[in-house]
Amino acid sequence: MKRLGKSAIVFVAIGLLIFGGAYYAAELLMYRNGHSNPLFKITKAGPGAFDWIILGASHAMPLDFADFNDQMRRETGMKIINLASPGTGPLYNRFVLEIFLRDHSAKNLLYVVDSFAFYSRIWNEERFGDTKLLRATPFDVGIAGLLWQYSWHEGVERRALADYLSGFSKLNNRDRFQKDIWEGELQFDRVYRPSASAVKSRISYLFPSPEAPAALTRYLAEFSKLLDLAQKQNIRVVLVKMPTPAQFRAQLPNEADFSFAMSRLLAGQGFVLEDFSADLDEPRFYFDTDHLNRTGVTEFFTRHLRQLLASPWNREGRI
Repeated sequence: MKRLGKSAIVFVAIGLLIFGGAYYAAELLMYRNGHSNPLFKITKAGPGAFDWIILGASHAMPLDFADFNDQMRRETGMKIINLASPGTGPLYNRFVLEIFLRDHSAKNLLYVVDSFAFYSRIWNEERFGDTKLLRATPFDVGIAGLLWQYSWHEGVERRALADYLSGFSKLNNRDRFQKDIWEGELQFDRVYRPSASAVKSRISYLFPSPEAPAALTRYLAEFSKLLDLAQKQNIRVVLVKMPTPAQFRAQLPNEADFSFAMSRLLAGQGFVLEDFSADLDEPRFYFDTDHLNRTGVTEFFTRHLRQLLASPWNREGRI
């Protein structure tokens, strides 16, 4: 029995060594190929202060495609970090902001508002368990601790925490040797050809279930917590709707109701939403149904964003 016990211990020890080596190798590959993941960007940035942090879903991401974030830095003289990520709602964005604020500070927060992100668990609680996000998220005790809190108190599924701690998504990543880059960035210089069927498909993807007032109420409350967190850190918040084509905007369900509910929330807290959604209608400004291409981002920056980033703000709006 003693021999059997020793053999079992040796077997387990060997297994743990193999697992540890594989985990370490997967982590190294993640760092080598990291790019888009917001938590990876925070880790790579190192401790420090920023003038602007950008949060939101994929409509905010083109501001960091290719060398555009560097261009904004050069033209404004400001230090900017873009922590937007595809399909992420206010709950996930609050999580990212909390991680950012552990070792960093920011004077201003630019939050890109999208209605779809306020209507479903898919873009909030369930995003924490997304394989593509998990496999590109660095292992960090602080991230693990906060994820544990969200899994117990914020409705995030605990399997997301188990996946993160075990490194399952990293170890089983078939694209481990490829750069972590969202496919949209690869189309940044593309010009979109309008398609009614593509827009319909996109809207169905963003709004997979009927819009429930209860869901909107819940995620507006989560968004309010994000705003409170920013206020406590003396971060000035600027909220915008990015430009989208008219064909896409016309298909957004209950957009007027969402805008009214959001405006009421922001007015109660002293914030202002800058709506640029109807600003650039021409297809030449987009690489797909609703994301700005390089030409579109450059035009938006020239017309509005450069001045907005440079303008002083207070809680009642721009000074």
